[in-house]
Amino acid sequence: MASSVYIETTIPSYLTAWRSPELSMAAKQQTTRKWWDERRDEFDLFISDAVLLEASGGDPDAAKRRLEVLDGIPSLSPKPEADEIVISLIERLDLPDRAITDAAHIAICIVHGIDYLLTWNCTHIANATFQPIIGEVCDAFGFSMPVICTPDQLMGDDDDS
Repeated sequence: MASSVYIETTIPSYLTAWRSPELSMAAKQQTTRKWWDERRDEFDLFISDAVLLEASGGDPDAAKRRLEVLDGIPSLSPKPEADEIVISLIERLDLPDRAITDAAHIAICIVHGIDYLLTWNCTHIANATFQPIIGEVCDAFGFSMPVICTPDQLMGDDDDS
């Protein structure tokens, strides 16, 4: 069975955006496209209603492109335990109100036993200082913690030797 990957909203955003003139942003876009083209088929992909809601916002043309790449990816159903985990994450991580959806992405992965949460959100999701706290929350609720990573971290080894 393939490992499961939750596609957080930044992934389709970087995947479908026009090439950025900003070097670091363009590099993330290129890495995202490379992961999408070369690695995504090796995993079972999942999203949630939160991803669809975020992806549908903003510029209508950009939203259309984001939703097109998400089409056909199974959406994880809500589970009551996720709400309790969201509250705990918000409190423990001292997240601002605007990051409630970020906590929801993490909680959805936790309660569904997802192996990897793929994101470019390194402020509220793939933040190394948050990892031990997220692990403690998982332990407190009796769940395993997903690996929270960026596409470059989930690329694998390109070395054929």
